[in-house]
Amino acid sequence: MRIVRFLLVVTACTCLVLTVRAADTGKGSPDQPAASGVPGTSTDAAKPAATTSTAPTAPVAATREEVEELRAEVAELKAEIKKLMAAKAQPEAPPAPVAAAPAPAAPAATPVASAKTAEAPVTPVAASATLSNTEPAPGAGAPEVTSGNDSDSLTDIDALLQASKASQNAGGPPVTAGWNGEHFFIRSADGDFQIQPYGYVQTDYRSYRGDGAPANTFAVRRARFGFQGNYGSHLQFALLTDAASSGTGATGAIIRDVYLNVKFNDEFQIQAGQFKEPFAQEEVTGVTNIDFADRGLQSLLYPSAASAYRSPGAVIHGDIWGGVIQYWGGIFNGHGYATASNTTSVPETVGRIRLYPWRNHKDSFFHAFALGGSMAYSYARGLSNEQTPPTTMPDAAYTFFPQFPINGNVWRGESEFTFIHGPAAMRGEYVQAQFDRTGVGTLEFGGLGFQNLPTVRYKAYGIGATYLLTGESRPENGTPRVKHPVFGPETPGGGGRGWGAVELAFRYSGLQGNEPGIFFDNTLTPEFVPTFDRRTDQLTGGINWYLNYWVKFQTNLNVDRLRQPSTIGELPQTYLVFEQRLQFRF
Repeated sequence: MRIVRFLLVVTACTCLVLTVRAADTGKGSPDQPAASGVPGTSTDAAKPAATTSTAPTAPVAATREEVEELRAEVAELKAEIKKLMAAKAQPEAPPAPVAAAPAPAAPAATPVASAKTAEAPVTPVAASATLSNTEPAPGAGAPEVTSGNDSDSLTDIDALLQASKASQNAGGPPVTAGWNGEHFFIRSADGDFQIQPYGYVQTDYRSYRGDGAPANTFAVRRARFGFQGNYGSHLQFALLTDAASSGTGATGAIIRDVYLNVKFNDEFQIQAGQFKEPFAQEEVTGVTNIDFADRGLQSLLYPSAASAYRSPGAVIHGDIWGGVIQYWGGIFNGHGYATASNTTSVPETVGRIRLYPWRNHKDSFFHAFALGGSMAYSYARGLSNEQTPPTTMPDAAYTFFPQFPINGNVWRGESEFTFIHGPAAMRGEYVQAQFDRTGVGTLEFGGLGFQNLPTVRYKAYGIGATYLLTGESRPENGTPRVKHPVFGPETPGGGGRGWGAVELAFRYSGLQGNEPGIFFDNTLTPEFVPTFDRRTDQLTGGINWYLNYWVKFQTNLNVDRLRQPSTIGELPQTYLVFEQRLQFRF
């Protein structure tokens, strides 16, 4: 409504400007007759052009009283314009009521010279104005109204119109959108609000060799899409969905991540929602940035491994001394996605610390060296049929260790290191986990009753190395900046088309499970719990081909060695698994 009123006032103001100029011209011209009438003016103007034979008509003169009346009206209109511009400059204040300008005695576009004088028709000129949604620049307000002659009034009106146009042009674009080299984005004019759509698709082909191995198959391992962004400098948010929940531990859940992070400063931040529990370095590494198609065998012992390591909860985290020390401390349900509620009143507690001793020494050979560790505690409820984690191989070749009912304390511990220098990188982890079986037993007659059984323990490890043959630098948790992409947009700082980036990768990982046996010498029904102590390991070699910054092709050859089968009748053997993955992210 304010914009409409402003347009009407500016239009009327423009018409008055034209009228006053016409009046001044008629009064001050030495060729203008002083008489109040001009014979033939109206008649000649009304005739068609083809029949007009007289000389051009002179401008119409205005009386002094009419000029003074128009000047007063101009002053009122200037005051209205100043009010509107002041209200626009302060949008938070309620708009002041604007009184309509008094109507002139005669049409504003055509002043009357006298009662006997015919009017020369004047075509009104329409003015257009656009209001900006931003405040005017300092000093760009409406000029003060000063008394003076007609030319001063005209100058003030022109200055007001120019100030309004300058105020309009001073504002930036209301919304910006584009591509920042990583993601598409939409950003508000002030930059406080930003949202970025992102996602990735991973399509796999797996080929197996070995007795009892799964059939060769294609699979859409992951197809995830979401949004991430910020509101100001202190609030970040993310939402990630999965349209293809397949592979080990698939549950069909759609929502993977949904959280809000409140950043007070780099040293202290709070994040709440559903996201990965911060337990290990390979776990928190984005799945699009891991060195192999699957994580190592130690990942089977991570918290919430059956739900892509995610669980509802909250965590306090931060970077101290420019990232020399990083820490996390949080509590979670510890039973997977939000659809799986906690079964006890004891939350899963996770604490992790990571150190970069030489991070602030840019020229040091160990600038990107890091080491750290973590601990996690939770409590299992046997009456909810909770069990030890499944031990199906990440490539789904076989399951090497059975699951056992648990009840009581659950402890996990982890240590890690990372070393990166130029195109080379090396990473390693060691994980231990133990599960109590307090009061676990069969309810059948003559069975174990609610006897305490020995604690089940696991140990796992993994160490790997990569090297970029094409010379790109290896980031810790990201994609190398491809110097010569095969196709698509060029990476900033690149050098034209080429063969992309090629990386060699090698890893060794292993897993051991120990379930001690026990004998109960019952008088009538003695019971015996068998012992399970099994090991398996995996050798992986691979090539990562980065066709450009957003497309990657991975090929892995896994040598899975089942040394001590836990299934009766199964023989020790070696499985060969050939994995190929095409990944696209944006």
